[in-house]
Amino acid sequence: MLVRLAREEEYVAAGHLTVAGYDADDYLIKPDGDYDQRYADWLVDAPSRGRDGHLLVAVDGEELLGTTTWCPPGSPYRELATQDHQGEFRTLAVSPAARGRGIGTALVSDCLLRAKEMGLTEMMICSLDDMAPAHRLYESFGFVRRPELDWSPVPGVQLWAFSLQLDPMEEGLTA
Repeated sequence: MLVRLAREEEYVAAGHLTVAGYDADDYLIKPDGDYDQRYADWLVDAPSRGRDGHLLVAVDGEELLGTTTWCPPGSPYRELATQDHQGEFRTLAVSPAARGRGIGTALVSDCLLRAKEMGLTEMMICSLDDMAPAHRLYESFGFVRRPELDWSPVPGVQLWAFSLQLDPMEEGLTA
């Protein structure tokens, strides 16, 4: 398995994988039971994140296994990371068929490596309050809950904040 920047021809598939990952766990069902089509439309728009951000994919050969959006300083997709010393990642999703293979761990590890190589000292992430498997993944890396940064992008949706203090690596290292 390899984590790398997505190729343009993978953008559409990465968007569909993201929606499939969220759908598999009913994360696109609003508290009132309606499907969150607005957020699903944003998630499927991986081409925009690929062109304007840093869309990462985990692949095994040509098989797309997972994806996330890496948000370094200057990224238009940052939500919690407001300081230049902070990085963030969003939209972490693993193909339902590829779960249990360490894909999420590999994607988070890659984001942390990128942050350390940039000399960043803190990684931020927010997650739906009911995403317990994601919370366990983040906590396994040492992320801690930051309830003072929790927020609600729309009524009825609560996002939990997590952060991790980083020790930057020596300059000159590459991913």
